[in-house]
Amino acid sequence: MPRTTLFRQLVQQRHLTTWEAFSAQFERSAAKLAELDRDQRLASLQVSSRQFDRWLGGELRGLPRPDTCRVLEYMLGRPVSELFSVPSDDEARTAQAPPKSPPPRDPGDNPLEIVARARHLTASNADDATLTFLGASLETVTARYEHDGPHALRPETRNLRQLAHTLLDGRQPPRVRKELFRLAARASGLLGYMAVNTGDFTLAEAYCTEALDLSRAIDDRDTELWAGGTLSFGLYYAGRYGEADACAAAAIERAPTSSQSIRLLVNGRARALAKAGNRRASEHAVGQALDLSDRHDVPVGLTSCISFEPYGRARTLANAVTAHVSLHDTPKALSNAEHIDDLVEHSDSSWSRALVRLDVSTALLRQPTPDLDHSMTLGREALRLCGDSPIKSVWQRANELYEQARSWRKHPAVGEYGDELRAWSSQPAALAMSSRSRAV
Repeated sequence: MPRTTLFRQLVQQRHLTTWEAFSAQFERSAAKLAELDRDQRLASLQVSSRQFDRWLGGELRGLPRPDTCRVLEYMLGRPVSELFSVPSDDEARTAQAPPKSPPPRDPGDNPLEIVARARHLTASNADDATLTFLGASLETVTARYEHDGPHALRPETRNLRQLAHTLLDGRQPPRVRKELFRLAARASGLLGYMAVNTGDFTLAEAYCTEALDLSRAIDDRDTELWAGGTLSFGLYYAGRYGEADACAAAAIERAPTSSQSIRLLVNGRARALAKAGNRRASEHAVGQALDLSDRHDVPVGLTSCISFEPYGRARTLANAVTAHVSLHDTPKALSNAEHIDDLVEHSDSSWSRALVRLDVSTALLRQPTPDLDHSMTLGREALRLCGDSPIKSVWQRANELYEQARSWRKHPAVGEYGDELRAWSSQPAALAMSSRSRAV
């Protein structure tokens, strides 16, 4: 004898006891639920005659597949766990009783549709664990950057950006979506910074523009200012000094007292203004950056060049050294370099140690009595510090140093530096930067 389940009673009550009638109603319900949940897999579900016979006879050893259960619950209005169990006496009387006429309802008010729609709007394809993974992965990239360099870390960062974009193509509640925008913006910003370090300024500008658009969409001011600073950084190394200054100045106007403005002032404005020969404005920007550093109580040491955290005081002074060198202010350049020498030498950043050496090397050539031997020794040390990990800033300053020293090219120390520079510049990564520079 078939078991009298609630499923059997409801099917009998609704005159769906034949497979043809039941399967037709099931397919209509599946199509409607697929539309409500925007899950087109449901629209293709069907019930075989053998399945229907087992359900009607109560012969199940387990529940149907999860998607089928969703349609049955939508169609019959009861949980599947109840449908395929023997009903209580009260449930049986309810199922067998003639249906009562429901009170009139506005045809636009469908309770099932209201609940389904709310669940659809709050559904998410990214949970907190995914957000944590993305955030931690980007922090790992910044922590490893000065050791591993852009060439090694760019593929991983591209994958993180792609993951964030793929998730954003789906659906999330506002809190999760805002965090995905922030993480996607930072992944783009990191890729923009890496593109500057490899000398690909067109790519850098594209990534930085994306980072700016995404961060502005969620009013993430810190990431926006960081991306603006990286865009200015790229324009500076592309030789577009006026644009670099204007870009940094526009970002500072958005939040003049933000700790992110320290970087914008000294790395963005001061250096670009110095290259343009505007001594007064450049020195004023350095002073503003140092004042802002005091107000925010930033770290004393040399913070990572690619970090989203505010510039530490030593990194601010290192950028000031570069500005003073461009202004031919040798005493200030050497004084600031000496002030941060211990912090720089004990930092983990080979690039920073190399860049400060190259700035000091250039300043030593501009003294009333140039110190050629010391200058060229520091230049060779800078090249060795970078080894097989050249970046655009080191490449550019190393070549500028040689141009400064060309008038003493017969001096043995200058010749040795030139030979070492040519060998160092023959690496594939350095050759690529050289060809991009010619294109610019």
